[in-house]
Amino acid sequence: MKMVQEDGLAAQLDQLLSEGKAAAAEREKQAFDRAVDGVDGQIVLFGAGNLGRKTLAGMRRLGLEPCAFADNNPTLRGQSVDEIPVYPVPEAAGRFGRTAAFLVTIWNSRSQERMAERLQELRNLGCEHVAPVGLFFWKYPDIFLPYFPLDLPHKAFTFTEEIRKAFCLFDEIGSRREYLAQLAFRLLLDFDGMGWPERVDQYAPADLFDLSEHEVFVDCGAFDGDTIAAFADQQGDSFSRIIAFEPHPANCERLQQRLLGLPKAIRDVVMLFPNALGSRNETVYFESEGMETSRVGTGSLPVQCVTLDDALEPFTPTLIKFDIEGAEPCALEGARRVLARCRPVLAVSVYHEQAHLWQLPLQMAEICDDYKFFLRPQGTEGWDLICYAIPVERLKK
Repeated sequence: MKMVQEDGLAAQLDQLLSEGKAAAAEREKQAFDRAVDGVDGQIVLFGAGNLGRKTLAGMRRLGLEPCAFADNNPTLRGQSVDEIPVYPVPEAAGRFGRTAAFLVTIWNSRSQERMAERLQELRNLGCEHVAPVGLFFWKYPDIFLPYFPLDLPHKAFTFTEEIRKAFCLFDEIGSRREYLAQLAFRLLLDFDGMGWPERVDQYAPADLFDLSEHEVFVDCGAFDGDTIAAFADQQGDSFSRIIAFEPHPANCERLQQRLLGLPKAIRDVVMLFPNALGSRNETVYFESEGMETSRVGTGSLPVQCVTLDDALEPFTPTLIKFDIEGAEPCALEGARRVLARCRPVLAVSVYHEQAHLWQLPLQMAEICDDYKFFLRPQGTEGWDLICYAIPVERLKK
């Protein structure tokens, strides 16, 4: 792995932070109107998926109604979504390209193209006013924000000292570059600089550390067992134990069904805890429809929240993955003893909130002594961003 020697990246960080909080606040207020200058209220949403429907629901709360969806999905041709007609993109451009603002509402972890390509597609079809939907979210933050790492840029300037400290945690040039690109996205809605995902060995990248036959893998946020299946596919039965935490009953049921398809030697060493994770043991309420974005919040489903310190007391974890939809800071706080005792490798999602990019690496550095930190994108355009914290004795030589 290539470590930092002399790279000039600190100057890029200075440039990103030079704007200041007040100027960023003024910019974010005006960004959407400047991007679609000359449009008198008409809006087309390019993308009729989850984000498009979320945007439509928010617009209706504002008393706004888009004139159409534009979507390249052939199964939606001639259909309506939530009573809004869906047109193929060329047809929508022909109908509305000169008169409407086209908001790109395609932004997900599995995209094969970048935001710049989506915007250019619309421009090539004659659309005169195009913008990523994030600018619209900045204009109406009380309705739309926060939305995962997308939030008002000026908020980040409250944490300039922390942002600089977290940058210095990453010795590897690639990690520093990714950190700056992720910061530029949060401050400027710059989609272009973020790296393409490294999908191989998502929670145990082979270039950073080796897995052994004695691994005790703890899967925090096991969802339907997809990570467990990938780990077992990689390791076979050459590990000691898997301990999974998944609080949502529907996800637990799917996880158990997936386990039935694995060899008995693997099933026998998997333990499933139907618990949320946090900084203390308590009952919390789950806001979820049983999907991969399930999260603890203000819902009506009661679940028992436990600390990793208590739940893992009988075990010696060697690798812990955290992907728990924004609850990572509390779960780490509740794992101080086990992290000090066992010094496991950590693979922590840092994309669920704007500030997690710098707050979570700093929190891990405060808890974990003599660790090295790396940043890897496992999804496109800011999604599935993982910070790996690795004890020096386990670093790949």
